[in-house]
Amino acid sequence: MTARPGGWGELPKAEFAFPGPLRDRLVELVLSGVKRSATGLLVEYGASGVPLPEIGARSVVVNSADDPVALMTTTGVRVVRLAEVDVRHVVDEGEGHSTVAEWRAAHEEFWSGPQMLEALADPDFHVDDDTLVVLERFVCAEIPRIHDVRPRA
Repeated sequence: MTARPGGWGELPKAEFAFPGPLRDRLVELVLSGVKRSATGLLVEYGASGVPLPEIGARSVVVNSADDPVALMTTTGVRVVRLAEVDVRHVVDEGEGHSTVAEWRAAHEEFWSGPQMLEALADPDFHVDDDTLVVLERFVCAEIPRIHDVRPRA
């Protein structure tokens, strides 16, 4: 991991997906301003021991190599049933989905993948309408020019 830029100290990490191409694509969307929201499983917060985001909280966005690439500020947090996710949130995720159904199919595929099931330590986990999700809105407050989104080779 690259040292964090001055003033970022020991802020918590903002990690999108798991390290790899998906994370780096999502980080690029965050840095470009296209991605302004994210969704996580409430159960994932409990499994990882990471506290729920809070409005005004700042965190350091990292790429797949754990390099700090931006400072993010949380501007909104809601915990809702999966069936209650709205199209505004879907579009603000910036991943190209224009309907809740498209978005949900992509997220269900990710949430039922082997990496997530391992992270949750529950091979039988499945998502349904009543699954609680955390909807986070954010802005990138600072992006140092010296850092690149792509992991170093």
